Amino acid sequence: MDLKVVCVLSAILIIALSTLAEGKAPPTRCQCKQAPRERRNCGYPGISAVECRKAGCCFNSSVPGVPWCFAPKVKKVRKVCPNDAPIRINCGFPGITAQECERKGCCFRAYPAGVPWCFYHRMMEEAC
Repeated sequence: MDLKVVCVLSAILIIALSTLAEGKAPPTRCQCKQAPRERRNCGYPGISAVECRKAGCCFNSSVPGVPWCFAPKVKKVRKVCPNDAPIRINCGFPGITAQECERKGCCFRAYPAGVPWCFYHRMMEEAC
């Protein structure tokens, strides 16, 4: 490869990696909705709200005597079989039976024509 191409690719890689290293995705409001006694410390004494959130944690300084920077609740997700036929992602093969499909851990609906009948579940986040 040309030296210029290698340099450009190296710069892109460094920028991408530094972006990933800056912090985790911020938690949702639902994940931070916790009783004060349930909070698990996620920071250090004196941590700012910005630094706490950058670490992927929740911040609430309204209750004294409990951690202000705390670990978010785990997102609750459930598997659902999508009703919208165009978004189905094929999990089987032509002629697969319902039993074969379900043994693979997939959804089966033998309608409509022209879309996969054996298809993957979708993960849906549950409301708070």
